[in-house]
Amino acid sequence: QVQLVESGGGLVQPGGSLSLSCAASGSISSIKDMAWYRQAPGKQRELVGKITSEGSTNYADSVKGRFTISRDNAKNTVYLQMSSLKPEDTAVYYCNAAIVTSRGTWSSYWGQGTQVTVSS
Repeated sequence: QVQLVESGGGLVQPGGSLSLSCAASGSISSIKDMAWYRQAPGKQRELVGKITSEGSTNYADSVKGRFTISRDNAKNTVYLQMSSLKPEDTAVYYCNAAIVTSRGTWSSYWGQGTQVTVSS
């Protein structure tokens, strides 16, 4: 009924940049918070940053100043712009969204994840 489709990801050199996008589709009434998480092998999934429906953002200390989250409400899409990438940023990145469906129920949805590898 509701689906999050991610695009982007890939291999980038240290210091480089990469942009991810995640579009929500389906029987959507409204989208509240949208967020990006990441998970490296053997580690817990961690919150990278989130953005509210009003555009307010917050970030993990490890990415603050390097990553930027934005959203296009007309397209039901959230973006993650990554700059000055470090090998430590290598992980599978997941999109998450709190969505109210046309039935009036609230649920949290996840994208399938996309691999970001930072290596020379």
